[in-house]
Amino acid sequence: MKTKQLFLFLGLLLVTSLLVAACGAQPAAPAQTSGGESAAPAEGKPYIPVISKGFQHQFWQAVKMGSEQAAKDLNVDITFEGPESESQVDKQIEMLQAALDKKPAAICLAALDSKAVVPLLERAKAANIPVVGFDSGVDSDIPVTTAATDNLAAAAYAADKMAELIGGEGEVAIIAHDQTSRTGIDRVKGFTDQITAKYPNIKIVDTQYGGGDPQKSTDIAKAVIQAHPNLKGYFGANEGSMKGVMNGVKELGKEGQIVMIGYDAGKQLKDEIRAGIVAGAITQDPVGIGYKCVEAAVKALNGETLPKSIDTGFKWYDKSNIDSEEMKPLLYD
Repeated sequence: MKTKQLFLFLGLLLVTSLLVAACGAQPAAPAQTSGGESAAPAEGKPYIPVISKGFQHQFWQAVKMGSEQAAKDLNVDITFEGPESESQVDKQIEMLQAALDKKPAAICLAALDSKAVVPLLERAKAANIPVVGFDSGVDSDIPVTTAATDNLAAAAYAADKMAELIGGEGEVAIIAHDQTSRTGIDRVKGFTDQITAKYPNIKIVDTQYGGGDPQKSTDIAKAVIQAHPNLKGYFGANEGSMKGVMNGVKELGKEGQIVMIGYDAGKQLKDEIRAGIVAGAITQDPVGIGYKCVEAAVKALNGETLPKSIDTGFKWYDKSNIDSEEMKPLLYD
């Protein structure tokens, strides 16, 4: 009897010891962001979603490359995403909403609509989540900085080139991606204001918006060319828009009759510049844009003071310099 009681006592003692040990064990702490909330990825790295205007153009793939390199260099985790089309404002807003729900350390955003995203940016500000703009700014002072090309100056330079190439007179037209993003607004404004201010004998006969979609922009270009048989020049304000200009001119057999000037790069545009069909284009530094927006987000997290804008620069390229060492890092397929 005493032996049975002894075994019972020892068993109870063992169970009690195991329970105490289990209660004393602490779960692993979740990764923390600067705001004290749980970050999406593990390993304790700050999480920074990078939300672009799109995903289909090579420009955005080059931006993605730069942002991924910055994440590697600066030891942060990023995701890179964008809607299939640059006309899908609602989808981008959904992506921004989902990113905020993950309680990131910071956010990088290239807004499709400079006004529509403001309520969500206000939510980010209230949660102490720094927002860095890239490629395209917003109508708000919430972003701590914006890493982008000076699109007004770049488009004005394209206007100067157009004027030079058409002899300072004649009819020209514009196709841009949208009239809601900062890039769409500024590229049209920069080109238009420069023509109006400096070249009284040049008339801009039409400005249309194709959402950055090559097929839609092709249809627009053909309609404009047919409506204006004396058209001497056409400016495409981004990669998708310029594809439409090139396709429209080609399908109507107008090569050599209309001076085409583009913006950005991509294989088709580069091939036609090399062939002398397109006069030239403005290129940005998409890899640099991607890198600098993530770099700026990290600086914001570290409490560094940032300028309101980071000019990532632009260059003019044409048949004479497209294959130069200087241009190689700025042109993408």
